[in-house]
Amino acid sequence: MEKNYTEETTMDQVMEDIEKNMKKLRPGDIVKGKVIKVTEDEVLVNIGYMSDGIITKQEVCEDENIDPRDILKEEDEIDVCIIQLDDGEGNVVLSKKQADRVVVWEELNDYYTSDTPFEVKIKETVKGGVVANIKGVRGFIPASHLSIHYVEDLNEYVGKTLKVKLIEFDKATNKVVLSRKVVEQEERELKKQELFKSLQKGEKRKGVITKLTKFGAFVDLGGVEGLIHLSDLSWKRVLDPAEVVKIGDKVEVYVIDFDEKKERISLGLKDITEDPWNEVSNKYQVNDIVEGKVVRIANFGAFVEIEPGVEGLVHISQISDKHIAKVSEVISVGDKVKAKIIELNTEEKRIGLSIREAKEDYREDISKYNNDEQDNITIGDILKDKLKGLKF
Repeated sequence: MEKNYTEETTMDQVMEDIEKNMKKLRPGDIVKGKVIKVTEDEVLVNIGYMSDGIITKQEVCEDENIDPRDILKEEDEIDVCIIQLDDGEGNVVLSKKQADRVVVWEELNDYYTSDTPFEVKIKETVKGGVVANIKGVRGFIPASHLSIHYVEDLNEYVGKTLKVKLIEFDKATNKVVLSRKVVEQEERELKKQELFKSLQKGEKRKGVITKLTKFGAFVDLGGVEGLIHLSDLSWKRVLDPAEVVKIGDKVEVYVIDFDEKKERISLGLKDITEDPWNEVSNKYQVNDIVEGKVVRIANFGAFVEIEPGVEGLVHISQISDKHIAKVSEVISVGDKVKAKIIELNTEEKRIGLSIREAKEDYREDISKYNNDEQDNITIGDILKDKLKGLKF
């Protein structure tokens, strides 16, 4: 009030003017107030009335064990409900808890109509989902809407604060159904769009292994998953991705290719600059005898790994000097063999091997030693255990 009073103004007139300018309040009204002071037991609030209002600890929120100082501070503007205009000591008795129960429905309606996400704290688990207390209103989140991923233990969410959206809302029946999954899906879609805009072939990206399958490993690149195919996990032959990585591993991968329309990202874990074929021409020549392990058998021959990432093919006709119907009649996966390089094409990454010719070379060496005049030297002495474990 900015009215000027003269000496002749009576006290009755002053009081009359004050009453005219004061809010007309009655029990049950919901009004705005500003927090003046907060203690462990109560909150003092200015509601624009002739006296301030007091909120007891029990009327601050649904959880009566909470310390008012943990959720309110001076200058906060809050909604309060008038419980009593005079508590006998001239104070107005207020309840934030009761005001929240009324105002929250208006807020929830706004969230629902505008499709706006908001945060809730999970209170407990119930059959089929979890419950959040929204200023006194019960909000239910079905287990199927807790996450885009399968949730095995609902108890893990108790006490957590989640960003959710309203998917069902009916004040008349007090029905409030929430979804965290919808929010996650929208966030993932946004991240996906941003990631595809920034992706470049050949670049390195950091990620986390999320899933292993028989054909490779999936990597989370930050809300979007890419696939490392078995053949791109390592330069050596990999039969199971678990040989190289495990779920939860942090990895640095190469972007091999991507298709935004199909939402596919192909990744590689092996370093393209460390291709073992780069050194093959310096290490091997045609007619060299090499040792290796049989890693795969086909109808037409056997693949032999002579070093990690470098394999050669022994055609079925080059396995034995005798006719064989099946490769498996002579050798098996895992066998160590000795073979001769009969073809070498580094550009096409192709090596042709012959176990048969390596065997013939071996026989020629033996025949030379058989003609040696040093009778005291045996073949075993010469070759010692070099051929131990090898098959021809």
